[in-house]
Amino acid sequence: MIYRDLGRTGYRVSQLGFGAMRLPTVGEGESASVDREKALPMIHRAFQAGVNYIDTAVGYCNQDSQRAVGEALKGWRDKIVVSTKNPEYDDEAKWWQNLENSLERLQVDYIDIYNHHGINWESWVERVEPKASVWMRRAHDQGLIKHVCVSFHDSNESLVKLVDTGYPESITLQYNMLDQSLEQGIAHAHERGVGIVVMGPVAGGRLGASSEVLEELVPGIKRVPELALRFVLANPNISLALSGMSAMEQVEENLVVAAHVVSLSDEEKEAIAAHLRRLQGMADLYCTGCNYCQPCPQEVNIPYVFKKYNEGRVYGLWEPAQKAYRGWRWVEGKNAEACTECGECEDKCPQHIAIRDQLKEAHEALTRG
Repeated sequence: MIYRDLGRTGYRVSQLGFGAMRLPTVGEGESASVDREKALPMIHRAFQAGVNYIDTAVGYCNQDSQRAVGEALKGWRDKIVVSTKNPEYDDEAKWWQNLENSLERLQVDYIDIYNHHGINWESWVERVEPKASVWMRRAHDQGLIKHVCVSFHDSNESLVKLVDTGYPESITLQYNMLDQSLEQGIAHAHERGVGIVVMGPVAGGRLGASSEVLEELVPGIKRVPELALRFVLANPNISLALSGMSAMEQVEENLVVAAHVVSLSDEEKEAIAAHLRRLQGMADLYCTGCNYCQPCPQEVNIPYVFKKYNEGRVYGLWEPAQKAYRGWRWVEGKNAEACTECGECEDKCPQHIAIRDQLKEAHEALTRG
């Protein structure tokens, strides 16, 4: 296992971290829970191979992830950097209750990396800095947490501003082959001694599927998940990549990659960049996601429908695109089936896309099989 510095925290962390968001579960709905018979051996296999960073959160796996991680930590606590998150910004009593619950569920006396969960610049200015940061510092002073950190969802400009506040010691954020928008901010964070933990190296599972378009893009790398993980780890400004593993096969595959120094030659980086530019160019021929077609009178989320359609027809990622479209969770609006062909969207589209026809094509392709 290869280790890197987690910014100024003083920790040396494995370049592969275990993301405990997608642990295997049993049961359905509100009764779903982590399948201990599968999950604990996976976590222990990773620990035995040298993975020393695990990340969870209050709501993961129907609020059972922290408990499962706590069970897995028995006999390992002093060797593992434990990261979890607090989603509360406004109610002090709820914030402290979340922290107490996490300590109890994880069965630890302190948490190494404690994150404000999912902040952006607006929430930092209006909620975190004036309120939640005060509680965070107090918890730090009491020894309940070791390092003040955040998970982040916002723009590159906002990332740079957040780093320059000097507040977070590490930032967990999204970065992958399909989303490199924060690359400049990541480099800035590294220069300022802020650890960067990447979530979503396989783009929320999209790059965990097979794709003839992306396979063998780099000689010797035949599987898309391996290419995706290598791409992230080849960035020297990143401390570690979290992989949300849900099967032992994924653990084993990731361990092979993380066992060695990961680098890509300039030629390989350019081959990937050039290929992605060509694919993006193809995607832009269909829909640029400008949102001018919104709002739809029937509440069809046209940009999201086309985004999923492009993942299939441009990037060859049909399986995750279809799964996301059929599930349609955590997405505003309705799918293409709600379209009444009024044509209002086409009047507003600057690219003059035949939206009504393409919505039909997209719906058929994304529900096929």
